[in-house]
Amino acid sequence: MFRRLPSADAGARLRLTIDGVAVELRAGETVAAALFLAGSKAGRTTPVSGTPRGPYCMMGVCFDCLVQIDGEGNRQACMIEAREGMVVTRQMGARALGGKAES
Repeated sequence: MFRRLPSADAGARLRLTIDGVAVELRAGETVAAALFLAGSKAGRTTPVSGTPRGPYCMMGVCFDCLVQIDGEGNRQACMIEAREGMVVTRQMGARALGGKAES
């Protein structure tokens, strides 16, 4: 289970949404941390098999944490610092050319 270190409890707070659900974070935390705090283990599913994939390496190498942020797809959640009001959508399946996930 993901949880913050006790020393990380202080500081400014911000809110973003993941699939329409509000998540409260501390300033400086990443979108990947928001996924974990929201209880989500997967930020996307693979296009071929539909296998759930979530933040793994947390340093931008594996690309398993891809999500849509503010309408822009294929963003690495582990590399992006969360901002107030950010809208995050999990990517399910293949990406359409227009930027929206195909069902």
